[in-house]
Amino acid sequence: MQSLAGLKVKLFADGAEKKSMLALYAHPLIRGFTTNPTLMRKAGVSDYTAFAREILAAIPDRPISFEVFADEFDEMERQARLIGAWGPNVYVKIPVTNTRRESACALIRKLSHDGVKVNVTAVLTLDQVCAVAAALADGAPSNISVFAGRIADTGVDPVPVMAQAVRMLERHRQIELIWASPRELLNIFQANAVGCHIITATTDVLKKLPLVDKDLAQYSLETVEMFANDAAQSGFVL
Repeated sequence: MQSLAGLKVKLFADGAEKKSMLALYAHPLIRGFTTNPTLMRKAGVSDYTAFAREILAAIPDRPISFEVFADEFDEMERQARLIGAWGPNVYVKIPVTNTRRESACALIRKLSHDGVKVNVTAVLTLDQVCAVAAALADGAPSNISVFAGRIADTGVDPVPVMAQAVRMLERHRQIELIWASPRELLNIFQANAVGCHIITATTDVLKKLPLVDKDLAQYSLETVEMFANDAAQSGFVL
């Protein structure tokens, strides 16, 4: 059986619903937060700055990532510097490329070496990890978010990919690797096993935390009871 005790990987909550974020802030396992424009849109956020300011006022002491939403690098830079100035716990998410597949590494290097804490997002290949790590080398504290869940969605096992990414970053002490877009609670333990520094998880994944260490025989019985109750409530007959 897996156990949450002794996990070295840091667990970050991924979302943009203020109520959920504040509730998770009180959870002892949650060490930081990440957001993105898609999550903000899903949560109905209409005023980006107001939302971010409210969250930072309520959560001033844990890392929080906010993403730029421009596609042109000069505007990305302007937004990144503005966002980065919101607080010492703020990391600025920069996509690894823009929508024209142009690398953001030059901007990433510039921002990082100017002291902006960068979280490079939407990374899916080891070639991208290598290029981004070179851009971030000797810069400010930073993150590289590898979307392991999306790698898995293509039928590829993300575990060896993430293990190799960990090895690639060993000499870059200020860069932390994020296992992003996990699909199941098991991914937390997989991330921990390969030495990943951080794993982000949505509320849907985090709500399964109480299942860790659960007796499987008892879980089996509860599953049978669920099927029986649903069948009875549906009034099925044969």
